[in-house]
Amino acid sequence: MKSNRVWLYDTTLRDGSQHEGIAFSAEDKIQIAQRLDAFGIDYIEGGWPGSNPKDLEFFRRAAQIKWKNAKISAFGSTCRVKSHVKQDANIQALLKAHTPVVTVFGKSWDLHVHEALRASLEENLQIIHDSVAYLKSKGKEVIYDAEHFFDGFAENPDYALETCVTAWDAGADVIVLCDTNGGALPFQIEEVIRRVREAFPDMPLGLHAHNDSDTAVSSTVAAVRLGVSHVQGTINGYGERCGNANLCTILPNLQLKMGCSFHRKLKLEKLTELSRTVSEIANLTHREEMPYVGNSAFAHKGGIHVSAIHRNRRTYEHIPPESVGNRQRVLVSDQAGQSNVLYKAREMGLDLDSRKEEVRKIVQELKKLEHLGYQFEGAEGSFEVLVRKTIGEVKPFFTMLSARVTVDRTENGFLYAEAVLKLEVNGKIEHTAAEGHGPVDALDKALRKALLPFYPSLKAVKLVDYKVRVLDSEKATAAEVRVFVESSDGRETWGTVGVSENIIEASWRALVDSISYKLMKTNQR
Repeated sequence: MKSNRVWLYDTTLRDGSQHEGIAFSAEDKIQIAQRLDAFGIDYIEGGWPGSNPKDLEFFRRAAQIKWKNAKISAFGSTCRVKSHVKQDANIQALLKAHTPVVTVFGKSWDLHVHEALRASLEENLQIIHDSVAYLKSKGKEVIYDAEHFFDGFAENPDYALETCVTAWDAGADVIVLCDTNGGALPFQIEEVIRRVREAFPDMPLGLHAHNDSDTAVSSTVAAVRLGVSHVQGTINGYGERCGNANLCTILPNLQLKMGCSFHRKLKLEKLTELSRTVSEIANLTHREEMPYVGNSAFAHKGGIHVSAIHRNRRTYEHIPPESVGNRQRVLVSDQAGQSNVLYKAREMGLDLDSRKEEVRKIVQELKKLEHLGYQFEGAEGSFEVLVRKTIGEVKPFFTMLSARVTVDRTENGFLYAEAVLKLEVNGKIEHTAAEGHGPVDALDKALRKALLPFYPSLKAVKLVDYKVRVLDSEKATAAEVRVFVESSDGRETWGTVGVSENIIEASWRALVDSISYKLMKTNQR
């Protein structure tokens, strides 16, 4: 590797905002930028100031903030063909953003010059030179993005190189080679970078890779090995089409695996938190399977694996999860062995190592329930209820004697549900009813209404998520369903699960486990 110092350029707020389903507000962008700054990112690309009022608002607010680590960059294109750079609206919008850095892109692929710009190759070189030189004359740090460089190099390498040299001669601080279509494979990226390095060994290079071939991270790592010192990407790999190079994977690869250093000291132990926060702000589900920062990145399911990591974590973990702010998880399933149960019991504060027969019963019950359609991954509340009941630590907090749920429609067409329950609680019979928006809501309210006089701690419990999964769609309406319920008391969040051919029954089982879990925890405290 020619260099181990890398500058980091984040384009989540611009390229990432083009991800399907993302619509950042100006406030969203400010929040993300502040977290990127605190994390240690060198450059934050805020957007295209000439494209929409939202980006203009971001740059206005960004100019009033004192950034600790990052430089804010405005993004835009070179000036138009046959347009004087001083009068070009796009160039002037870049200056009005009042950022210390400007990133300007130009055409490297002769196909784009002819088809998109409808200009001659010489005219394209002229607007590249004029745009970069003018922005430099205004005291800006200029990053030049060579758009479609690898496609252009494949068809006309001399011209693709000439566009980069033109920008460099005009004063660009770094030349970023862009795999805009995301079609180049890592070995192709390496070959082109070698040839660029041979021709111009002193040219400072960066890489901007898209993920259309699912190799953006690999291409970026390969580029850094060859001395590329400026890396562009997005948090969680957000971006148009298949996304951009994922900084959440690139950064630990470079620092922990390759020994690279960065211009700023990264708070790598905050990486998982940063990843999840950006997902929340983007209003997207955090991808469980992401390396390093995903919830499944250090999750172990097979009994043999769990037994091994209990002895030495390195057997099935390539890095300590804590180094990126993540944690080790052991899953319980029909593939689990006694090692999984013992591990999870320790997390609950239970020492079952000497209680072999009880552990065996738990494993057998677990496998039986999973065969029926239960799934305890994410439903650890139900799993803890199962364990504590099996070892005799918890007795039922109530008994359901009868239940009736009806759904009716009023004269004005309004649908409502009513649940009527008869429970035995501490030797007393409770007969109660409640209405709800739907049958599950009515059941939940009736259950709490009956139990609150006996268990006041349930007042804090709220249902925060409810999911239904059909287990065998071929059985149509006779299919079993799995209901997952997520509950919270403001201090802790837990998941529970129920399975039945009747969706109301499955929901009831999940609700009962949720209530039982809360009461168990209250008793423990």
